[in-house]
Amino acid sequence: MTDYRRTLVPGATYFFTVNLADRRATLLVDHIDLLRDAIRYVRRRHPFDIDAMVVLPDHLHAILTLPSGDADFPLRWRLIKTWFSRHLPHGEHRRASRIEKGERGIWQRRYWEHLIRDEIDFARHVDYIHWNPVKHGHVARVVDWPYSTFHRFVRDGVLTKDWGNGGDDASFGERQ
Repeated sequence: MTDYRRTLVPGATYFFTVNLADRRATLLVDHIDLLRDAIRYVRRRHPFDIDAMVVLPDHLHAILTLPSGDADFPLRWRLIKTWFSRHLPHGEHRRASRIEKGERGIWQRRYWEHLIRDEIDFARHVDYIHWNPVKHGHVARVVDWPYSTFHRFVRDGVLTKDWGNGGDDASFGERQ
């Protein structure tokens, strides 16, 4: 097995995908206030900027920027996942390996991160994040998904409410 090495760049901007262990679960939207509380809790102790984010029932995507001199995004995700799990009611299915380690069966152990390289890379990932609820069939229009920074982008005049409704936008950030 190859050692997996994360790219840790102080003050960098990263794209993340973080999944629940049970991809059929809807915990993230069912308990959106707990997730928000977990993020607020961690941000107070270990600051970071949320450049873009979408929360779907079973996973989330986020672009986060860390403070200058700080590259410890693994700490932040561990704390977010731990806080959320500790405050969530028990009852999820747990495999023997999780029980043995005293773990809840809420999150996949790993997550995916990508170091944002430049403005084009950033823009593509923001588009991907905002389009994701449509891609997964949760809504027909981006504006209809409530758990997205898309609404902040509209409020700030960066995007219009009808963004993504042009018909040819279905591959935001994805290879065809």
